[in-house]
Amino acid sequence: MADQEKMASIRRDAAAITREVAEAAKLGPHQLLVIGASTSEIAGQHIGTSGTLDIAQELVEGIREVQAEMGFQLAFQCCEHLNRALVVERSTLERYNLTEVAAVPIPKAGGSMAAYVYQTMADPCLAETIEAHAGIDIGETLIGMHLRRVAVPYRPAIRYIGEARVNAARIRPKLIGGERAVYAPLPKAEGEHATE
Repeated sequence: MADQEKMASIRRDAAAITREVAEAAKLGPHQLLVIGASTSEIAGQHIGTSGTLDIAQELVEGIREVQAEMGFQLAFQCCEHLNRALVVERSTLERYNLTEVAAVPIPKAGGSMAAYVYQTMADPCLAETIEAHAGIDIGETLIGMHLRRVAVPYRPAIRYIGEARVNAARIRPKLIGGERAVYAPLPKAEGEHATE
């Protein structure tokens, strides 16, 4: 496959996976989607060894296409050299009252995806941590620390971007109560009123 075709497939697959996960998680303007990705793994190399901004661009722009349609917020996870902090727009940081940390991601400290996003956001900053409503992990970058409880695994139809394995998750509210607890609304009988 030619390089142009590979790059086009990265963007196309990223958009398709993002759309599928966003629809499954019912993401809208008030929800956060966390993305973790290794461009090295996408290229078929060991994580952290050969990432590129070219791959990052195709990946991120595919994701952004879906964000533009559906309106959810994005957070892009940095690598462990920046303690897996997240690149977000300042408006997202302020909306969710996130804790800002100071660093500028570069390919060798933050990762190529985080570096690309930081360069192309309107007002980028780093959040120490978030509690996202869904997440996509491309290349086994361990995004679980940034998901709300309770995380529910989601396996998208496309399982690889390039050579990187893709996993995803959505969240659900915690189920509380004991044997009497009901988790779905019961049908109301005609003339029935709530009792205490």
